[in-house]
Amino acid sequence: MTAEPIGNVMWSPDPVTQRQAGYFIEDILNLPDDAPRVELRDGVMIVVPSPTGAHQFIGNLLWSWFRQHAPESFVGLTAVGVALGLKDTAEPDVVLLHQPIDLTHHYYLPDQVAIAVEVVSPGTKRRDRMEKPGLYAAAGIKHYWRIEQNPLHVFAYDLVDGHYELVADSETEIELSAPFEIKLPIRDITP
Repeated sequence: MTAEPIGNVMWSPDPVTQRQAGYFIEDILNLPDDAPRVELRDGVMIVVPSPTGAHQFIGNLLWSWFRQHAPESFVGLTAVGVALGLKDTAEPDVVLLHQPIDLTHHYYLPDQVAIAVEVVSPGTKRRDRMEKPGLYAAAGIKHYWRIEQNPLHVFAYDLVDGHYELVADSETEIELSAPFEIKLPIRDITP
């Protein structure tokens, strides 16, 4: 007697292509609807962990703050990706994009991104603190924010000579002059 699957089997990457680091951005664009959210790193698919409620709340509050305070030349989005190269993508928690953009796209180019934001969770600490800043900097994204939880603390970085330099960090209020005049009370993005 053999076991047979009941119902639909959840999608997963092809193990041979995964081992060969043979995935391209076109492969991600053609994933089935039931595929998990993934990032592409050097041709290898990496499943993006599902965010907690607090993580989503912070991202959504920041998106709402951008919507209320950013000039019309910018638009904030969540749950979209950045095409860093043919074999590299990222899924920031929040992005602030330069207008005009096509809202029918999932992936945007690095030069369209004004700020890439990562909300750090237990499952994403290493990537958000160590890997993603290097990827975003190499792609030329001018501003990167890392938001730590418990307590909520925002670290804002600017791209200088190909790497990020810390320009502000606070648990109370972030004040920045780029990409626009920002005075963000941290309580406004605290769940």
